[in-house]
Amino acid sequence: MKNIAIIEGGYSHEKIISLKSAEMVFQHIDREKYNPIKVRIDEEGWFAFDGDEKIEMDRTDFSFKDTKFDIAFIVIHGTPGEDGKLQAYFDMLDIPYSTCSHFAATLTFDKYVCNQYLKTVGIKVAEAVLVREGETIDATALVAKVGLPCFVKPNDGGSSFGITKVKSETELKKSIELALSHGTQAIVESFMDGREVTNGIYRTKNGFVPLPITEIVTSNDFFDFDAKYKGESDEITPADLTDELANKIKTVTQQIVELLDMNGIARADYIIQNGEPYLIEINTVPGLSKESLIPQMAAHEGIPLKQLFNEVLEVIQS
Repeated sequence: MKNIAIIEGGYSHEKIISLKSAEMVFQHIDREKYNPIKVRIDEEGWFAFDGDEKIEMDRTDFSFKDTKFDIAFIVIHGTPGEDGKLQAYFDMLDIPYSTCSHFAATLTFDKYVCNQYLKTVGIKVAEAVLVREGETIDATALVAKVGLPCFVKPNDGGSSFGITKVKSETELKKSIELALSHGTQAIVESFMDGREVTNGIYRTKNGFVPLPITEIVTSNDFFDFDAKYKGESDEITPADLTDELANKIKTVTQQIVELLDMNGIARADYIIQNGEPYLIEINTVPGLSKESLIPQMAAHEGIPLKQLFNEVLEVIQS
């Protein structure tokens, strides 16, 4: 039986979501094939949880005591699990892992650069401007570029931390400062008035499996943290879309993951405008908690999480 590390925690505000996601993976991993052990990486250090014991990991070979790992299931949202750092580490140790490659993780974690790259190959994205830490903020020029209202968000964050919907030029500087408190760069992005949908997908040895599309409907200003994790939204699966539009969204999602040569589970978020899906972002370590969208999509499709995880892990071991 193979030892599999369920890696949780992280160094960002998304740690609280990671712990919930990791517990979901831990509960649904196939114990006939794998011996799951949680490994937490955070400000306190790297620790394995073996029964009631909390044991410091040996980072030179990712082991503890006499236990080594055959596979890593990365469930850290944000750094270092979603930005390529852990992927590069496991590449050096020759330990297969559940997510996309180091390169794809690094690229997709930089939302601005990723979307600008995808734009060059025909993926529709919102108009956006990147603001770096320490730069002078010219609110008038930014508004002239992206218009009002607009969204300001961290370039390298998730779970809707640090996002503001800005309705006036006077709010812009404070919103950028908030976004920069969650990272080193902020995106100022045009507001797109349309339906918000999201599409999960995962890779098996037989190719990609698209999951049902979910529509997000919330009375909040946007799909913020409370809407995502505190029930302040309706998540409609499958979304009430025409077959033509649903197929178009799934085609775009698959085009993105194929372009990036991604393994594992991913989720692409869109705004639909004039019958066209505009990409918001691609998530390479999407939430897997009970409140998260991927488990909801899989349940609707009749795919048990144990089966989904088995199929994802089968690819990386082949």
